[in-house]
Amino acid sequence: MVTMNHLSVEDPDDGSPLLPEAAEEATPTPDFHRQRALTKTESREYFLSRSENLAFSLVLLIGCYSAILIPAYLPSDKVATHSDDYQYPKDLVLLNRSASLLSGPCLPHWCLNHLKPLSCSAGLLDIPVFVQQDRHVPWDLSPPLGLQGSEEHLALALASLPQPGLPLSLRGEGRCRRCVVVGNGGVLHGSHLGSHIDQYDIIIRLNNAPVPGFERDAGSHTTIRLIYPEAAPHSANEYRKTTMVALVVFKSLDLDWLTAVITKQRLSFWSKLWFWREVVDEIPLRPENFRILHPEIIHKTGQALQKYTQKQGNMLPTLGASAVVMALQLCDQVSLAGFGYDMQHPEARLHYYEAIRMSAMKSQVVHDVSAEKLFLRDLVASGAVTDLTGAL
Repeated sequence: MVTMNHLSVEDPDDGSPLLPEAAEEATPTPDFHRQRALTKTESREYFLSRSENLAFSLVLLIGCYSAILIPAYLPSDKVATHSDDYQYPKDLVLLNRSASLLSGPCLPHWCLNHLKPLSCSAGLLDIPVFVQQDRHVPWDLSPPLGLQGSEEHLALALASLPQPGLPLSLRGEGRCRRCVVVGNGGVLHGSHLGSHIDQYDIIIRLNNAPVPGFERDAGSHTTIRLIYPEAAPHSANEYRKTTMVALVVFKSLDLDWLTAVITKQRLSFWSKLWFWREVVDEIPLRPENFRILHPEIIHKTGQALQKYTQKQGNMLPTLGASAVVMALQLCDQVSLAGFGYDMQHPEARLHYYEAIRMSAMKSQVVHDVSAEKLFLRDLVASGAVTDLTGAL
C-alpha cells in the first residue's frame, strides 16, 4: 500500500495550490481513546436504545389517539352556538318534505276541514285571539284562564294600546295564510329549517327562545312572540325582526308591567319584588306592536287537553300547546317545528339553544306533558297540522 504524505495541486496559471497539503497521519493517543469512550457513555445517557425508543413511540401514539377519540364519546355540557357540531341536516327526508310543502300553493281552510272530525275540536273553533277594548267580557275565571279580578289593570293596559285588536296584517280577508309555531325543543337543533321557517306568513315563537346565532335552524323572523314578563328576552337584538309581542297574563301585575313597558315608565321597586325573576324595563318596539293574548286561548286549550289526561279540574296548558291553538285561529295551514320531548333518550337535547340534556327535565307538576303530546299527535295524524321536525 502506498501512502501519500504530501499532496499538492498547483493552478496551471499562477502556480498556487488548489488543495492544501495533506497532513501526516496522526497516531491516536491515550487521551483520544479516553475522550472517545467518554462520548459513547454520554450518548447512551441522552439517547434511548432501539427497543426503548419503540416502546416510547407506541405509548405516545396511543396517548394521541386517546386524546382525540375519547372526548367524542363523552357528553358535552357546553352551551350550544350557531357554529357547533352540526354541519349537515339531521334528516334530509324531513327537510325535503318541508320544502315540498312550501313549494305548493296555500290551501284555504285546510286546518278547519281536518280539525272538525276530531273529538276535541268542538271548543277549538272561532276563539278570539287578542283582548279588544271595545268588547266587554264578563270574566268568570282568574288569570291565566280569565281576567276576573284584573279588570282595572286590564283597562289601564288597553288604554295604552293604540290598536288592541287583531292587526290588519293578520286579518283574513280572503287571503290564505300559513303559520309555523317554533317550539324550543332540542329536535330543532341541526334541522337546517331556518330558511324554510322564514318563508311562512306568520312565525310564532315562545318566551325567551333566542334567534340571533341560531338562524340556520330556527329562522330569523318573528311575527308573534308569546311571553309572560319573567320570560321576556333581555337582549334588544331578540326583538330586531319582531312584528308583535303578545302578553300571556298569569297575574294582575303582569298587566301593570305591560303598561309600564308600553308607556316607557318603570315599575316601582316594591312591584318588582312580586315577580319570581328579574323582568325587563324596556322592549324596543312601538306601542302598536304589543297585544294581550285572550285568556280563552289558554282556557280552551286546557279543556281540549282534558280528553287526554286523567287529572281533574282546569288544565293549565304549556305556552307551546296554547300557541298551536292560537295558530289554528289565524291560519289556513299550520306547521310545527321543535315540538316533542324525547323522554326515552335522556342524552338528547332539551332545548335547541343549549346543551342541557333531556335527563335534566324534572317531572312536570303544573303541566301534563304526556297529555299534550297525545293532543298534538292527534292534530298531526288528522292532517290539521304538520310536524316539520318529526318528534311527535
